[in-house]
Amino acid sequence: MPRARYVFPPGFLWGTATAAHQVEGQNTNNTWYAWEQEGRILHGHQAGRACDWWGGRWREDFDRAAETGQNAHRLSVEWSRIQPTPDRWDEDALEHYRQMARGLQTRGLKPVVTLHHFTDPLWLAEMGGWENPDAVTHFVAFVGKVVEALKPYVEIWCTINEPNVYTALGYVEGIFPPGKQDLPTALAVAEHLAQGHAAAYEAIHRLQPQAQVGIVVYYRPMRPARPWFPPDVLLAWMEHRWFNHYFALAAAFGRKMTPWGTRRDRKLGPALDFFGLNYYTSDRVAFRRQPPAYTERRFPPDAPLSENQDIAHVPQGLFQGIRWARRLGVPILVTENGVEDGADTLRPRYLSEHIHQIWRALNFNWPVLGYLHWTLVDNFEWDRGWTRRFGLWALDRETQSRTQRGSAALYAAICQANALDTDTVAQYAPDALPALLPGVPLGGMIK
Repeated sequence: MPRARYVFPPGFLWGTATAAHQVEGQNTNNTWYAWEQEGRILHGHQAGRACDWWGGRWREDFDRAAETGQNAHRLSVEWSRIQPTPDRWDEDALEHYRQMARGLQTRGLKPVVTLHHFTDPLWLAEMGGWENPDAVTHFVAFVGKVVEALKPYVEIWCTINEPNVYTALGYVEGIFPPGKQDLPTALAVAEHLAQGHAAAYEAIHRLQPQAQVGIVVYYRPMRPARPWFPPDVLLAWMEHRWFNHYFALAAAFGRKMTPWGTRRDRKLGPALDFFGLNYYTSDRVAFRRQPPAYTERRFPPDAPLSENQDIAHVPQGLFQGIRWARRLGVPILVTENGVEDGADTLRPRYLSEHIHQIWRALNFNWPVLGYLHWTLVDNFEWDRGWTRRFGLWALDRETQSRTQRGSAALYAAICQANALDTDTVAQYAPDALPALLPGVPLGGMIK
């Protein structure tokens, strides 16, 4: 019977990713807390205790990660805890994060720390947030404080998570704080975020010359729904350019995008040691005649959909994303990839086939450092609240109990072997075998 074993390089990073507001609980001094109080979340959900990491449950979750063969974990620090007011630093909060970073190290998990993951302190929002160019100065001061505290334990830093999503959803679509729909403001925010990354990059290297510093961008392939129809082609090209390219070009080459091309801007870079690539799904872009939005996004036809139809299973999109990102000239870390799937029916296939695409990329000698799955345990999923379940472990919010899903065992087998093995896939995700063994008839596969 046909078998295959897809082996990864020594030292490849295997782990999961989390974000402070989504797992810590009782974050009450940031923009997302205020957003929740206004009833802006689906079904009126609130983060509340979240996964109770601030109460100490990070210890048991880190144990789960280590016991299942993971060797890295990406977490974020909450700005509003560390700097609750513009003129005060909370040393107890910094000590809490020291304990977490040290806890990862002692468990054999390499810490990957994100300095900004969607949330801003309320005091910064009152100053205009990232619309105000002074946000860059405040962010750099915060970054310096965190790096000075955590540098004995952390060498890999992600400055800003998904600034393209932060800008698009907060200032164009208006479904993230501050809820604006204003394109000129969005462009100003984007420029300030890009400047914030570059300034943070320089600040980190002054404090920790050997650090590896990157930005994290949500890559979403945009293909024309009708390749023969010029309006679809044009719109797909425009959306791909502005959503995917803006922050990547700024950080890697110090190039600022304009409607007429790009121009050099020394405030933006180059400022990149690695590139953080988040990938979940792919889109088909179509022109529609109805104003005010003339763009319609569709999932590729026949792609399996997640339980709430938020994500289409298109593993080839991850390969495309890596191929796109390698042009930036730095190593690539897959910093997020996952699927909302409380029943855990699609996730095993999703995991297997996406990891296989990374192996394909490595065989072209494309420099992929590791894979961080979203996420370790079910958590508060921003505007979707508690309705989206991405965890390898299920969470009961009332009791805070965790239940291991089958996909956690699959991922453990991959991490422990540093390989994707068709025997393992046959056990946990048999519907993924056709993608791993193309051309082999079903009857000839492992049973």
